[in-house]
Amino acid sequence: MTTLTVTARGQVTFRKDVLQHLGIRPGDQIELDLLPDGRGVLQAARRTATIDGFVGLLANRTTKVASLEEINQAAAQGWAGKQ
Repeated sequence: MTTLTVTARGQVTFRKDVLQHLGIRPGDQIELDLLPDGRGVLQAARRTATIDGFVGLLANRTTKVASLEEINQAAAQGWAGKQ
């Protein structure tokens, strides 16, 4: 069990190994569920995906430009479970 110290301002600093175990990186958010018995469950907040984030992920990865027809065909194959 890991013990943390609360500062006079009510803040807690998590050690690096704790954050790594929880899958929390700098800039991430944390969810805390308070349970009726005085305990809490801490976990990394679920990231919400956006189309901007997806497009940004692909930026500058290729020089190929696909037509709408090629994009639609690739999407249809993906939904059909084909690659």
